[in-house]
Amino acid sequence: MIKGRQITMAALVAVLACLGAKADAAQCGSSAAGFETWKGQFAEEARAKGISASAVSALMGTNYASATIAADRGQRSFSLSLDQFLAKRGASSIVARGRGLKQSQAALFASIQQRYGVPPGPLLAIWGMETGFGSVRGNQHMLSSVATLAYDCRRSEYFTEQLYAALKLIDRGSLSASARGSMHGEIGQTQFLPKNILAYGTGNLDVAANALNSTANFLKAHGWRAGAGYQPGEANFAAIQAWNAASVYQRAIALMGRQIDGGEGTSAERE
Repeated sequence: MIKGRQITMAALVAVLACLGAKADAAQCGSSAAGFETWKGQFAEEARAKGISASAVSALMGTNYASATIAADRGQRSFSLSLDQFLAKRGASSIVARGRGLKQSQAALFASIQQRYGVPPGPLLAIWGMETGFGSVRGNQHMLSSVATLAYDCRRSEYFTEQLYAALKLIDRGSLSASARGSMHGEIGQTQFLPKNILAYGTGNLDVAANALNSTANFLKAHGWRAGAGYQPGEANFAAIQAWNAASVYQRAIALMGRQIDGGEGTSAERE
């Protein structure tokens, strides 16, 4: 009985400690009202994890990004059919320009393929889809966007990891606290989130060659095999799936990549 009581008390202490830790953690919210309080709570946690004073100061300077929340709630294009999605994103223009860049930048793409095993097609499709080959990279304050999404309850856990990654990059001097990007905090020519910059980034991602090498590095790290196919059902399609969770986006990249690399097909019906 005494032994059993000791086990029960130990379990109770563990539960109370866990509840206490959760009570002390920065609390997510669903409106701008609690953002300033959350920042103060998160800043304390960040300091305890070894984040520098300058990076914490950058965090405290962020603002609630209402435009980011609106964009996060309104991603309607991912519910379109493949043909509708291709038309909306200007797939024919991406393919045409991608083919031209494949020729004019042949040495760059040959180097990337030799190193990572990834052919030009999917890389050019991603580059064109994400930023129109660098022409539209977003003008949102990156750290504010990521901090807002870390605070927002919808995907707080996922973006908390992104926020810590951003703070680490700022600590290292690899990322400016004033960096601008897209609505969800993606930056560079092919739109990397902070955690992926830490893991796969190769240099300044505003430079096309660095961004393309980093994208190939990401795909290789997610199982890309040199010489294998990348259409749905083929070995390398899983790496494209890792790049973006939306099924229609994945199929669009595979189709446009095949067209750029010289394959047939201009619509979902020919997939």
